[in-house]
Amino acid sequence: MNSLLVLVAGPYRSGTGDDPDKLAANVAAMNRTALEVFRAGHTPITGEAVALPLVELAGSTQVGDAVFDEIFHPVGRRLAERCDAVLRMGGPSAGADEMVACARAAGKLVVTAVDELPLAQHDVAA
Repeated sequence: MNSLLVLVAGPYRSGTGDDPDKLAANVAAMNRTALEVFRAGHTPITGEAVALPLVELAGSTQVGDAVFDEIFHPVGRRLAERCDAVLRMGGPSAGADEMVACARAAGKLVVTAVDELPLAQHDVAA
């Protein structure tokens, strides 16, 4: 099987009280999972990797403000529609659950662990 584009979806704001250290810890957890997806031969992406730079560039001054809301979850929804699979990780998260629902509605594969992804053909570096 060829490499899949896998959206790693997990909690970002849930349970953090928007504390910057807790938000960063959630991003780090998703990035660790994304690395596992990569090492399994697939191409990982997180909504945070795409949305957060856009949110900042658009002038958001705090998590959850109007600019943040304009961009953050819509990016995740668009990625869920375009990816081949969603890996739902971590604890409770309405946003991550929404990405799973979008993926399922589009007939995409949804998994909760890297080893549930199909085997990928690995590229051989020259």
